[in-house]
Amino acid sequence: MADRVLLLATKDTVAHRRRPGRESVATGAELLAAAGPVAAGVTAVDVMSEPGWDLSPTTLLALARRVREAVTSGEYGGIVLTQGVDAMAETAYLIDLVLGEEAARAAVVLTGAVRALDDPDGDGPANLAGALAAAADPAVRGLGAVVCAHGEVHAARWVTLVDASRPDGFGSAPYGPVGRVVDGRVRLLTAPPPRPPAVTGPPEWDVVLLKTYPGINPELLASLVDGGARGVVLEGTGRGNVPASLFAAISELLDADVPVVIASRSHHPAEDGLPPDQAMAERLGAISARGLRPEQARVALMAALGNGDEWGVDAVRDWFARL
Repeated sequence: MADRVLLLATKDTVAHRRRPGRESVATGAELLAAAGPVAAGVTAVDVMSEPGWDLSPTTLLALARRVREAVTSGEYGGIVLTQGVDAMAETAYLIDLVLGEEAARAAVVLTGAVRALDDPDGDGPANLAGALAAAADPAVRGLGAVVCAHGEVHAARWVTLVDASRPDGFGSAPYGPVGRVVDGRVRLLTAPPPRPPAVTGPPEWDVVLLKTYPGINPELLASLVDGGARGVVLEGTGRGNVPASLFAAISELLDADVPVVIASRSHHPAEDGLPPDQAMAERLGAISARGLRPEQARVALMAALGNGDEWGVDAVRDWFARL
């Protein structure tokens, strides 16, 4: 297997220099120079992209396919993608799903920064150095897509942005990071999540994520299909509870063969099954997110629905059961 590392550099905070009169955006080559000796021999390719908080579906899919093509080419042992931190969890998980079994062929690492490149306390160079070290480490191959920041390596399935103002703002509760970068090598801390089921087609983008709350108007949910939604993720509370006022609307969506996935605003392990008295939405036929955070659950539902036109509630339920 090739030992070369490829940097795909999008232009976000990690590349911005903001000192008065000197505002500019660094190229991938300039980012490598800032990362230090670990960047020696790395190939940099600049990639056009919208800001990290406003990525279009076209760009997201293009990034995922670009990474997969680099992995399957056999030319690289590791790929690093720099991106804005806002939606990095979603991008990482989409890439993870698109990679499928090809994840064993190369390390795929996403990183970014919450501070500008020329900020005295900038976190970009250190994050990129850590990501490049992780991408070159054989221990990371086969983990699937990961996010590397503040010296921690987080699995795409578990990672979430907890604090957008701090360099250590990524977390993977309740599991913790899968590894840490120590002296230029990755020290694995826990077993990675299982590889996801196969994805055979492009994702279905018309999937809605709706945060539930006490007193929510059920008509909000009932109107989603009229708006073209092919699937719905409901962000509930606790271990996936949603207001009883939504039960009729959930049933109507399921009867129309529109999958409804129940995620939680809080963390809980995938294997932590719901007690019967707390799984009422699932008893109606809604699908458990299997411990996925709401944003990852939406990406997973997009991927499941992309497997074919025949993919309705039953097929999606089976796919999620294998996550």
